[in-house]
Amino acid sequence: MIANTLCTLPVLYSFRRCPYAMRARMALYYSGVQVELREVDLKAVPHSLRALVPDNPTVPVLQLPNGVVIDESWDIVLWAVRQHDPDGWSGDTDASLVAAEQWIEMNDYSFKTDLDHYKYADRYPEHPVESYRSEGEVFLQDIEAQLNASRFLLGERLSIADIGVFPFIRQFAFVDKAWFDQAPYPQLQRWLAVLLDSNLFAGVMKKYPAWRPGQETVIFGQKTATVSKQSA
Repeated sequence: MIANTLCTLPVLYSFRRCPYAMRARMALYYSGVQVELREVDLKAVPHSLRALVPDNPTVPVLQLPNGVVIDESWDIVLWAVRQHDPDGWSGDTDASLVAAEQWIEMNDYSFKTDLDHYKYADRYPEHPVESYRSEGEVFLQDIEAQLNASRFLLGERLSIADIGVFPFIRQFAFVDKAWFDQAPYPQLQRWLAVLLDSNLFAGVMKKYPAWRPGQETVIFGQKTATVSKQSA
């Protein structure tokens, strides 16, 4: 019975602290889609993941029961809300999706570089850490301006835009939490606290051992998060 159930589930390769994987897990958890979760040790990437994405064997990767592979975190978010979107995360119009994707583009293709420079400033000694932080603050200021106009990025309710950006803002904030807590971004601080304190975030941040063939298999999802035995 367990084996048959697992065979019908999508398989998600993830890494708990990866912000891309975090956004994917949050969307899947919200949508109620259960998946077989395979926590990846990035220093020992499993052969099954390498076989799915040989050119870029990183996380997250979602393999559907029909064999289709989704290897971009934002595409996993979109797939999840298309399955079930109980609170209207994707918005009521095509314009909502366009607006969400604009936030994601700024986050993924500009802010992420600034975040990496700030978080790993010792790897980039060309400039002091404060310089890299200032570059990242440009995006924080954009978010703060939007949150002065609405509770969340696309309006008065949580959306895929918030979920897509949140894990990266979380990383930025925790590089120097004392600095972030006194920075002039009260609305961003409120927004981050709401998400950090949510059941959604708690539900996707449980720790699981790295997956190996033949070891215990985690069934991850909003309905349940259990561990059952499965052979390779």
